[in-house]
Amino acid sequence: MDYAIYTENLTKKFGEFIAVNNVSLKIKQGSIYGLLGSNGSGKSTTIRMLCGILKPTSGKIYLWQNENITDELKLKIGYMSQKFSLYPSLTIKENIKFYANLYGLNEDLLNIRMQEIMEMAGIVDKKDYLVNQLSGGWKQRLALGCAIIHKPKLLFLDEPTSGADPKARKIFWQIIEDLIEQNITVIVTTHFMEEAELCHKIGFLHAGKLLIEDTPLNIKKSVADENTSLNKVFALLVKQKAVNNDA
Repeated sequence: MDYAIYTENLTKKFGEFIAVNNVSLKIKQGSIYGLLGSNGSGKSTTIRMLCGILKPTSGKIYLWQNENITDELKLKIGYMSQKFSLYPSLTIKENIKFYANLYGLNEDLLNIRMQEIMEMAGIVDKKDYLVNQLSGGWKQRLALGCAIIHKPKLLFLDEPTSGADPKARKIFWQIIEDLIEQNITVIVTTHFMEEAELCHKIGFLHAGKLLIEDTPLNIKKSVADENTSLNKVFALLVKQKAVNNDA
């Protein structure tokens, strides 16, 4: 199987607190993987370890079968954080140029990618606007464009549509689906279960542990039935875990 990410018993402790507890993931190249869970479940910590930002306490991470996350591999990764990673007092053009320089793009490639990003975000006629003049949806699409300016093979999106209106979220996910057609692997955290339904595979995290990992449909069938909402499925899984812990 061609996995972009494969982990074995991934664990992260902060003192005595276990933020991520023996999490094993299998994420195929060119797929959308949804990492779901309530606040404090370990989603963001897991993503930061997979990006090479945080070092695991124990366990193994393989990116494209490479055990060590080298600087060379990091250049194949894009990351969009929960909060916009843009500079509000800079223009759109200046923000894009900043990220292009960060990833070492030359001037010719910068001009090409800048045009592509502005077209993708729908802001071609706004390149000299300050970022703080943009709506939330435009900011999100620009932040995504900056995260993929170097054309990464692996893209992490940490609650990218939080606070966006339904229309902006729909446009954003259309862009994600376009990226998958380019064989880019997308790992996304989200609280919106209708977005989770669009993922090829999802994993439910609770209190740092992976409760289940499969396609949305298979998870619903295994926990309840295919007509059950993912919100209810997650509640049932958490309840089942509590019962097992008390047994």
